[in-house]
Amino acid sequence: QVQVVESGGGLVQAGGSLRLTCAASGNIFGLIAMGWYRQAPGNERELVASITSNGRTNYADSVKGRFTISRDNAKTTLYLQMNSLKPEDTAVYYCNARFFSATRGTNEYWGQGTQVTVSS
Repeated sequence: QVQVVESGGGLVQAGGSLRLTCAASGNIFGLIAMGWYRQAPGNERELVASITSNGRTNYADSVKGRFTISRDNAKTTLYLQMNSLKPEDTAVYYCNARFFSATRGTNEYWGQGTQVTVSS
């Protein structure tokens, strides 16, 4: 089994910064990518940023130049540095860990989410 736990959300003023952390633990063999998603009230969950096992990153257009995704050397702890935050960044942020194995195919695990609120 895999556990995915986020931390680091909170309340910040517009223009401020926050850093989110996500730790994946348990049976992490076959981890191929991790990412951050967010969901605002009334909206669908959307990709914010992702990083593959070989370090390839992808960002939503709305956060390019403001957010940076990174991970530790063990590739099991994920970070999201969020700068120049805007009120429209307010959402619950979820960490996603994706795995692949030849026998089980692709599996995804989600964290419980952490609230980010940006005041104007």
